[in-house]
Amino acid sequence: MRCIVMKINWGFGIVIGMTLFISFIMYLVIRMTTEEAFDHDMVTENYYAKEMVYQREIDAETNTKNLNGKIKSSKVAEGWELVFPAELEPSKISGKLYVYRPSNEDLDTEWPLDLDSPRLVIPKENLLDGRWNITLDWEYEGQHYMYKEAITY
Repeated sequence: MRCIVMKINWGFGIVIGMTLFISFIMYLVIRMTTEEAFDHDMVTENYYAKEMVYQREIDAETNTKNLNGKIKSSKVAEGWELVFPAELEPSKISGKLYVYRPSNEDLDTEWPLDLDSPRLVIPKENLLDGRWNITLDWEYEGQHYMYKEAITY
């Protein structure tokens, strides 16, 4: 009996290697797109709607940076304190304060700004230890302002 053994040359080996590699990549692509375990949601609801107003936010943040005084932010005994610049009259400030918890959307809160002093305190009862994103979105004499800060309480 004669045994025939096929000799594999280098060209045929390259074709086999490329075919195996492409098959492996296709398997990963199909698995990642079809399994629910790999399905992740966006962090923010209505992401694309927020993207449309992003330029407005950039302009508002620029207005805030152009103020003579800066917003001061610090941890105090009562919670987290935000102090507006002295150049702004508190009664003319209108807007909202957003407190966002990246790890738990149930803790996100929003308060209207109704100031009688330049000092604003977020009560410690509303803040758990950890990371928070604070956003002040306000208007003063027809001009839009925005202040964003990530804090660790």
